[in-house]
Amino acid sequence: MTRKERDNRRTDQAWNKVYHRLEKDGLLTCKEKEGVMPYGDIPRLTTRKIVLLSLQVAAIISFFLIIHFNRTEEEADRNLLTRQNTETTTLATTLEDGSIVYLAGNAAIRYPEHFQPDKREISLQGNALFDIAGNRQRPFLIETEDARIEVLGTAFNIKSDGFQPFELSVQRGLVKVTLKKSGQDVHVKAGETVTVSSRKLQVTQTKDSGQFDEYVRQIRFKDERLADILRVINLNTGDISLKTTPELADRTLTVTFDNNSPESIAELLCFALNLKSTRINNVITLHEN
Repeated sequence: MTRKERDNRRTDQAWNKVYHRLEKDGLLTCKEKEGVMPYGDIPRLTTRKIVLLSLQVAAIISFFLIIHFNRTEEEADRNLLTRQNTETTTLATTLEDGSIVYLAGNAAIRYPEHFQPDKREISLQGNALFDIAGNRQRPFLIETEDARIEVLGTAFNIKSDGFQPFELSVQRGLVKVTLKKSGQDVHVKAGETVTVSSRKLQVTQTKDSGQFDEYVRQIRFKDERLADILRVINLNTGDISLKTTPELADRTLTVTFDNNSPESIAELLCFALNLKSTRINNVITLHEN
């Protein structure tokens, strides 16, 4: 049975219930029961009947509102994707806008298949490093259990695994953090860390600058495009960059790198995808045999 058929069936059932209730309460005349209503003939209703009829109309309106609300929630849930890291190595994911999320072990994000025109909104459970693609017309919003984060384009680390107080450290750019319970908000800039202490947000200088590097020592990609994999690698390596030909950009791959050099990464990718590489100066290009 299709959704339309199910909705029509629910509608018929709802109207039948209302009809039988009106008939039981004596709100229908004989002509109305036969489906006959002479033109211009307005039934005379007592105050009690008017009240009962109003309650019936309110009930049927509520019924349809509930159906619409539940259907809207179901459709929204179907459009949400979940990416969860069940291993100890970092899981790197590139979103449709080009933003990169590095998920720590046991962390997960939920995000729409396509972002809305005016905002990019996701939810996070656990710890993650974000590298957000800049777009002032479409702010990036992150929901955690304790706080709501708004960014325009920056890199920052969020700790929200439930085993320690909420913490956010900004590597570059500017981030607005709002505490959900109190509504308090602060702006955190590069080199600063915000934590929750005594139910308040407190901003201090970042003490552990090495926390950002921990995410990229061991990186795992799951069903990621080759072009996105190379982009993440290039962001976290030195002078040597990797690139590929346009026809290979959409090839997907699941692979893990453990503190590998760009040269060894190129060799591993060539072996996995049966490719060759050519190096010109500091650029290694992956291409077909």
